[in-house]
Amino acid sequence: MLFTLLGIHQGLLVKALGQWQVWVYAFIHAVVLTLITCSIAWLLGASTGLLLAISGICATGSLFATPAIIRSLGMDALIAMAYTIASTLLMPVVLFVNLTIFSGDAFSLDLQSYVIRLVVFIFGPMAFAAIFHALVKPEKLKRIHGKLAQFTIVLVFSFPLGLVGPFGETWQNDQAYALELLAISVAICMLFFTIAFGLYRRQGQAASMIAAVTAVNRNVLLTYTVAGVALGPVFLPLIGAIQLPIYLQPLLVRWAMRHAHRADTQVP
Repeated sequence: MLFTLLGIHQGLLVKALGQWQVWVYAFIHAVVLTLITCSIAWLLGASTGLLLAISGICATGSLFATPAIIRSLGMDALIAMAYTIASTLLMPVVLFVNLTIFSGDAFSLDLQSYVIRLVVFIFGPMAFAAIFHALVKPEKLKRIHGKLAQFTIVLVFSFPLGLVGPFGETWQNDQAYALELLAISVAICMLFFTIAFGLYRRQGQAASMIAAVTAVNRNVLLTYTVAGVALGPVFLPLIGAIQLPIYLQPLLVRWAMRHAHRADTQVP
């Protein structure tokens, strides 16, 4: 988050966060995708526990690493950063509603931990980046950020290693159930990507791709930190399974973009 923010002018980021289009995206990211995904899961006969877990994923804001992933794909990290922050700020509201609907038990949200993580992972890095921009000349900052960007994507792809443990335990105990969770995870990611890409298609390929990639990336660990066991026993194995399609997505998108570019250049 910090390494990516160093390459973004904080004044432009704050200005972007003031645009209504960013909050429309956050609404789509959390509310619209919750309605569509949970409706499909319910129609397909998903259990109460699975519906609860899916609703938690739908409420989740985008990964803090999303702007770095977007930058690695050669697209604008600024709007991705604005989408990430907006969807993260909206998350506890949507999560509360989703838990109220899908959880039959009393629950509580650890908003203190949520606020602490907002400060540590968003507002703190934003303040540090603003200070850095004020103290360091643009030319030197560009050189520094160029070197840091090489390591950012490595850090991004190391993140899911800490979340696959519960899925690994499920795999050891019941491989058929683990494969079912993996298939559900892939279906959820494909649905998120398709809906976001389709809704933003008229704004151009770059805008639709940024929206789609951001919609798939989900900061599920933050959601678990806030809601904990209220998300049910299926949530941890499911978010372990969903790490594979989430982190394969940038590679598939990069391949698709290169393939499309080669196809365009070969057209007489």
